[in-house]
Amino acid sequence: MANSYGEILTARGGSYILNTTNGYTGQFYAVVVLENTEFSKLYTEDRNGTVNQLALDDHIADPLGVIKAGAIITPMDFNAPFSFIELLSGSVALILK
Repeated sequence: MANSYGEILTARGGSYILNTTNGYTGQFYAVVVLENTEFSKLYTEDRNGTVNQLALDDHIADPLGVIKAGAIITPMDFNAPFSFIELLSGSVALILK
């Protein structure tokens, strides 16, 4: 687990480029949008293992719209990192836990 937001912003835990419509499962602390991207799903998971499948609605005003390149999306709660993402189009860099 990252100890600070600085560790997240410097990608100390590594990164993963998602550029397909296949879903990615694993804990990650940030989503960096690399090109215009449409999201399908975005979940968070708290330390008790409770999954929030509405995280996409919590983080994007119009979850069906295109998110422009350069956007950085982080969880609302440091202790509830993202746990699943699926794209309709585009590509993102996931900052891993």
